Amino acid sequence: MARSRRRITRSATQKSPECSPSSSRSSLTPMEDEPEPTQAESAPTKTDEDVCPSCREGVQEEKSSWIRCDACKIWFHWACVGDGSDLDLINKWFCGPCMTEKPSRVMTLKVPARKSSRKRTQLDYANLNAGVESDPSRWLRVIQSKPIKDDNFRRMKGADVGLEWLESDETAMHEPIVVENPEGLRMKMPPPEFLVQDVADEVGHETPVEVIDVASQSNSPGWTLGRWAEYYNTEPSKRDKIRNVISLEISGTKLADQVLPPRLVRELDWVEKFWPSTRKGKGHAYPKVQLYCLMGVASAWTDWHVDFAGSSVYYHILRGCKVFYFIRPTPANLQAYERWSGTEMQSNVWLGDMVDEVVKVTLHAGNTMIIPTGWIHAVHTPVDSLVFGGNFLHSYNIATQLKVIDIEKATHVPKKFRFPLFVKLCWYVGDKYLRDLKSKEEFPPRVLESLEALARFLVSESQAMERGTEVAKREAKENVPSDRVKDAPAMARELRWRVRLAAGATSDDEDLGCTVKKNMVNGHKRKRSPVSAAVGVQFRNFQPKGWDVVNELPRETEERVVNIQPPKTSDMWEREWTEWNEEFEGQEQEERATVEKTRDVMIKVRMTENGVERQRVERVMEKWVWKAESSKPEGDPQDVEMKLTPLGCEEVTKEEEEGTEVHVTSLLKTTQAMEVTA
Repeated sequence: MARSRRRITRSATQKSPECSPSSSRSSLTPMEDEPEPTQAESAPTKTDEDVCPSCREGVQEEKSSWIRCDACKIWFHWACVGDGSDLDLINKWFCGPCMTEKPSRVMTLKVPARKSSRKRTQLDYANLNAGVESDPSRWLRVIQSKPIKDDNFRRMKGADVGLEWLESDETAMHEPIVVENPEGLRMKMPPPEFLVQDVADEVGHETPVEVIDVASQSNSPGWTLGRWAEYYNTEPSKRDKIRNVISLEISGTKLADQVLPPRLVRELDWVEKFWPSTRKGKGHAYPKVQLYCLMGVASAWTDWHVDFAGSSVYYHILRGCKVFYFIRPTPANLQAYERWSGTEMQSNVWLGDMVDEVVKVTLHAGNTMIIPTGWIHAVHTPVDSLVFGGNFLHSYNIATQLKVIDIEKATHVPKKFRFPLFVKLCWYVGDKYLRDLKSKEEFPPRVLESLEALARFLVSESQAMERGTEVAKREAKENVPSDRVKDAPAMARELRWRVRLAAGATSDDEDLGCTVKKNMVNGHKRKRSPVSAAVGVQFRNFQPKGWDVVNELPRETEERVVNIQPPKTSDMWEREWTEWNEEFEGQEQEERATVEKTRDVMIKVRMTENGVERQRVERVMEKWVWKAESSKPEGDPQDVEMKLTPLGCEEVTKEEEEGTEVHVTSLLKTTQAMEVTA
């Protein structure tokens, strides 16, 4: 039923009960156990002023809101027949006598607007109609009976939280860290006396803001920052509901000038490092996720979630207190979260019962926490709080970030609630790392492993452009930043190749960082020979050690002239040329060939248990060009060029001024595997 039929003010009913509606307030669930009105009450005598059949003399609540029974069409004070629940959510309602007359008549609710940053299950309307009340403190009572562990996360000094920490500590950014004093973090925050009213003044009182109704975990529409400040400053006992603000992004506002993320965040943040500075700011679309202002009142609860795209988070408590509940992002826990998220279990199952453990962290004013990639968490607000924080992606755990993207797709999270412009950002990141690898930049093994995951993701995007549906092709191409990436498929595959080489693998090693696939024949596993089976047992789970030093010597080039006939298109010329016979020079031949030769040498060295192992890889390429002497009179420009073609192909001729040319490209010449044992 339309909202205009559900509510009406008393003043508007003095002439007729069928007037236009007004607004009302309250929680989600109306009471259904009110005393049933008598038959006389159900058919009151009409006077100049309408009378509520169930009016209670001692009730002091606001009586300007009315509700009409959808069966008998009689109007009642909502304060008399309800419990102050929100009339906006009621679809159909029946008075007590009408439900007694026909038990099939039950109250129904409209589906609330859902604007959460992650997919959630719908409310359990069967329980609501049965009188089960939506309770914002429900999970807080559940927690009291659950085994919650106190955290043992690192407490660090702000000066120690920087890029050098990640480069020197392999465990860095694997677990949340807490910095109790902001000194040394090199971040900027408003002063401690900064208030929510100041937020409204700086950002604008008319700025729309998404406000979460904690009881239903759904969005309450129509809020502005000015209205939110008035609500926040109301005495807790007079607040109609428990509400929370968790998605106010302040980039581009006056308040943004007072907030600067910690140094580590700025050193890692993909948007900060890789998104072109000329495409940021006013008038440009770019990921605005770095500056959030979070405002919650006492008893607010944010249910279990993973931040979009598995992004990491910095979180500074300016005023108040926050209690975090964490679940480690192991493969099993992420799988449990995927089963739970967006299903009926989300409304009636404690996620902590489906995972290995839940850890509790309490933060107070002045504390800063950095939450790494993919950590599942829920948040309780014990007292009114004001927090500043932001999200960022980085290059030290790309695989988990992409895993969360897969979970978002599997649970059908709407695109508007995912990390904005994520794929385009990945292309910018891949393009920059490719240029760095070409310039012989060196990266830690942890970054190279992450870049392998990024390269595979970009290759999959390229495959969507090449072999996907028309919709997939169009979407994949739209995500490519044409200002930086001209040939996306080539860029993605070159990035994968160069990452593998930088990690110490050979150029044809297709399994770096991947699970090796079993050999299959017609859908069945190929049987191994006894020899290969023995080798498999001997080297099962073997991972070759990377090289400690890889040195490329300067390229050598030379050019010489050789008296030799060009190869004939017979079935013998390949054998002659693949033998790499270097004794061609000095033959009594009229034809002369110019030979351009390049030589590249790479030397690899690594320590072993018994000594030192080194490898020398030599690549030689020769280009042979024959210039036939012209038999035509001097000045005749017509010469004939002949190019060597593979067997079975026709000979190609072309008239050019330079004469006849035949090109032969040599195969790779490699000398390697020279071992020195100490």
